[in-house]
Amino acid sequence: MTTRSRAIPLALGAAAILVLAGAVASVAPNSANPPAIVPTAHAAPVPPITAPAAVCDSPALTGPASPPAGAVVVPPGSNAGFDFSTPNTTYWFAPGVHTLEAGEYSQIAPGAGATLLGGPGAVLDGNRDNRYAITGHAPNVTIRYLTIRNFMAPRDEGVVNHDSGDGWVVEHNTLTRNRGAALMAGARNRIAGNCLKDNGQYGLNAYQSGNRITGLVVEGNEVTGNNTEDWESKLPGCGCTGGAKFWAVNGADIRNNWIHDNRGTGLWADTNNNDFLIESNLIEGNDGSAIFYEISYNVVIRNNTLRNNTWGTGREFAGERDPFPVGAIYLSEADGDARIPARTAKIEVTGNLLENNWGGVVGWANSDRFCNSTASTTSDCTLIVGPENTSACSPPAISRQPLYTDCRWWTSNLDIHGNTFRFDPAAVAGGCPVAFCGRMALLTNFGSSPDWSPYQGDTIQRPTVFAAGNRWHDNTYTGPWQFTVPDMSTTVPAAHWTAAPYDQDAGSTFDGRPAG
Repeated sequence: MTTRSRAIPLALGAAAILVLAGAVASVAPNSANPPAIVPTAHAAPVPPITAPAAVCDSPALTGPASPPAGAVVVPPGSNAGFDFSTPNTTYWFAPGVHTLEAGEYSQIAPGAGATLLGGPGAVLDGNRDNRYAITGHAPNVTIRYLTIRNFMAPRDEGVVNHDSGDGWVVEHNTLTRNRGAALMAGARNRIAGNCLKDNGQYGLNAYQSGNRITGLVVEGNEVTGNNTEDWESKLPGCGCTGGAKFWAVNGADIRNNWIHDNRGTGLWADTNNNDFLIESNLIEGNDGSAIFYEISYNVVIRNNTLRNNTWGTGREFAGERDPFPVGAIYLSEADGDARIPARTAKIEVTGNLLENNWGGVVGWANSDRFCNSTASTTSDCTLIVGPENTSACSPPAISRQPLYTDCRWWTSNLDIHGNTFRFDPAAVAGGCPVAFCGRMALLTNFGSSPDWSPYQGDTIQRPTVFAAGNRWHDNTYTGPWQFTVPDMSTTVPAAHWTAAPYDQDAGSTFDGRPAG
């Protein structure tokens, strides 16, 4: 979960910018030569996708009417004592409601390579009693065509693949009305064509320690109505809500999903994620940001349609008269860093359509948030220093290179181009105050804590806004957009955003005209 701080205005003259330009190499990341990467830039926007097909309640979730050859038939009713542990075996759940033995720790632990396959109308029901449905570390388990409901996982735990097994395939299932997260993920998991609906906390929560989740594919799912228990109201600032949450994932493709009407953020990558491709999704009607990429590295966000997101968070901030800009795409201490191997060395946002969200793209750096800071919301350190090496970022060593650079998530190398941004305040249900909505932003706060921090004052603000490779360009704007830069106290029109000293959005048009 990110932290926000009130800011003090900063004014920079030309001389200060020249001094900064000469000094940034010792402050900002990516001074080393980058490794070979897969190109991700696009010369022009790609047309946004049409709505992915609805998954929930669709015929695509109906399994085979008879068991495959050689399958073990699991009868409806109580499956207490049924043995699912034989490796490389297919278990066909006959139509009807299946239950486990009473007790919170009754669960299915399949053998390696096992397949759990539902017949038409096959339901695995936890009876609001069992915590977990399908667990264990066995690799290469497949789960298809089951409805899994009414399991009672605790907060931050999951019902299916509770132990984040590797090589799992989870396809064409309905996971609904469970507590906690409906689904966890491990390395080389394929999560496709599922209905993840109306679960207490998340539809999906992906985490393994040590950044061991690689090769994750999340494709063609409908993720809707999750966080029914409204965890932020129970634990304010927990950062523990939304459609899908990713922690320490090192390689994920998230594509062609319909992520809508979740209470909280749609897609949230929080803490030391890297090498994400988020493309061709329809993300709409979520209370929070559509996409939140936080203290993480190297992502391509392209060809998505984002609409009507962040209205709930926007209204909350406006009601509190909080000037912090609320973005449909929120890039909080997000780093494009070539030292972390990935398919790109940027935070690239391209070819997307953003329509009638509360705000646009927000790039934010909290000057007080770094490894070992009291303002950090994680005990992990950066991937450069090593997640377990938090104590290395202590005085006096943190005041010198390389730790001065390496102990921070910087907000660097944002490349926001080729997008279409449409905004009509009247289209926001209930309207929105002009001082709070329809904003892009690139901003920081003044550093102030802890008292040993080497990032005091405008030390972080200057490189973030002027010299860390953060660029908006070649975008298309329609509507009354405003731009918050370099801090929360200053919001300017397009003519100022595109002129010195900011010089943003070269080649962009505003209501059909270039700025100026």
